[in-house]
Amino acid sequence: MKKNFFNKQNIYYLLLVINSFAFIFFYGNQGVFPIDSFFIYDAGFHVLNGNHPFKDYWSITGPLLDYIQSFLFYLFGVKWLSYVLHAAIFNSFISIICFYFLIKIGLEKTFSFLYSLGVSILAYTSIGSPFVDHHAVIFCLASVCFFSLAMLYNKKIYWLYSSSLLVLSFFSKQIPSSYIVFLMIFFLVTYLSTFYSKKFFFNSVMFYVLGGLVPLMVIFLFFIINEIPLKNFIIQYLLYPMSIGENRVSNFNFNFNNLINQFKFIYVSLIPVFVTILLLLKKTKKNDNTKKEIFNLSFIILSALIFIYSQLITKNQVLIFFIIPFYLGISHYYLNKYFVKKHEHKKIFIYPILLILLFVTTKYHFRFNVERKFIELSNVDLSLSKKAGQIDQSLKGLNWISSKFPTNPQKEINFLIEVKNILNKDKKNKFLVTDYQFLASVSNSIKVSPNKWYDVLSMPPKDNRYFLNYKNFFLDNYKKNNIDNIYVVGKNEKKYIYNLINKKSCIESKRINEILILISLKDCKI
Repeated sequence: MKKNFFNKQNIYYLLLVINSFAFIFFYGNQGVFPIDSFFIYDAGFHVLNGNHPFKDYWSITGPLLDYIQSFLFYLFGVKWLSYVLHAAIFNSFISIICFYFLIKIGLEKTFSFLYSLGVSILAYTSIGSPFVDHHAVIFCLASVCFFSLAMLYNKKIYWLYSSSLLVLSFFSKQIPSSYIVFLMIFFLVTYLSTFYSKKFFFNSVMFYVLGGLVPLMVIFLFFIINEIPLKNFIIQYLLYPMSIGENRVSNFNFNFNNLINQFKFIYVSLIPVFVTILLLLKKTKKNDNTKKEIFNLSFIILSALIFIYSQLITKNQVLIFFIIPFYLGISHYYLNKYFVKKHEHKKIFIYPILLILLFVTTKYHFRFNVERKFIELSNVDLSLSKKAGQIDQSLKGLNWISSKFPTNPQKEINFLIEVKNILNKDKKNKFLVTDYQFLASVSNSIKVSPNKWYDVLSMPPKDNRYFLNYKNFFLDNYKKNNIDNIYVVGKNEKKYIYNLINKKSCIESKRINEILILISLKDCKI
């Protein structure tokens, strides 16, 4: 007998995908924060044209997004629509994974759908376009889901999925996967050695290791084929970011607001899970199933704490609020399993969980999706936005407004049109130093910029031990590409060139308009 495709579960999957796409395609078109909104756009464009991270441009963020975006550009064209599609796909991915996980642990399908719907509303919509932090957390959360299922159901394929997704997270951004992997290894070893034979232990560990090795081998084979120097990867992606992280951790102020207040709803969502652990620990007779439950719930709580810690040390806008519906779903299941089922009159315990879901989803939807807080537009009148298609047809569909010209987006658009025309008239080889990185894709003779994007952290400061590595990398690319002109687009971006060159007499600059400066480097020892 054929299984009916249009059953309740599959309809819920379909609705999650539709909702995920709808939210991204609406809110992802509402405004931009250039430095965050376009650096993957530019990277995807350059990879499409045969350039590679670590080799052709300095990158301290994961290369995975660059290649995914280049593939989508290849399929659908270099345009904003293809870019937003990237975010929509991963918004769907995490909402589906959360739904699958919740129904697998035993939560009723309708409730699983509601919590996953909350995830799809809050996950990628906060920015609406590809961003390394979102990818890293999404892959990590999916990895946590499969690791938990592996502990619950002893399926080796789940171990494999978990480690594979963790590697993908690492090649999106270094954290939180770098912390999660230690948590997983600890639980993998202690859990398997506690409950299973040596043969089962080694088979399960082998699947976990294999799941991580396969994507690692594919990635490094890709590096070899494209002649990406391993040394560059180690310096740019591992050593220099570690030097940033050391300073952040040592200088971070762990106060009540940072650690507790801003994440209070994540902690609240975990309270029933914690209470369940205490209840299970109090049992005088603990069978293996009870002990496994304690292991699993402890892993769930610790994973949430790692997400919080990783968010704190990135010093970015908070994006992990979308994990709240996921953890609420887990709490719902365990409240139902250990309290409601045994005491039917205590169904009232479930209602606060659902009310928190509604409140949190609504609160963060308005703050991050509607008000566009993540892209610095919370105090900007979005109704002033203008059609970005004026700049170039590739940006059609985007409603342009940014924090750079919050009250006059048309002025910013006019400047960008002027910049585009100037770049197209100049047939010489040129670099762009700008937050408006889409300009490379709409201009002639643009060589890949030696930096994936420009801010105070993307390149080492002069007192950093990797500054000379960066300087040599930048200047080597300048010479290799026979660059004649460097166009600096933005109000303060010229400082990135001036910081590199010791002798200011080696720099010639000419201001063309309010946001455009033309720089050339004289033939002197720089």
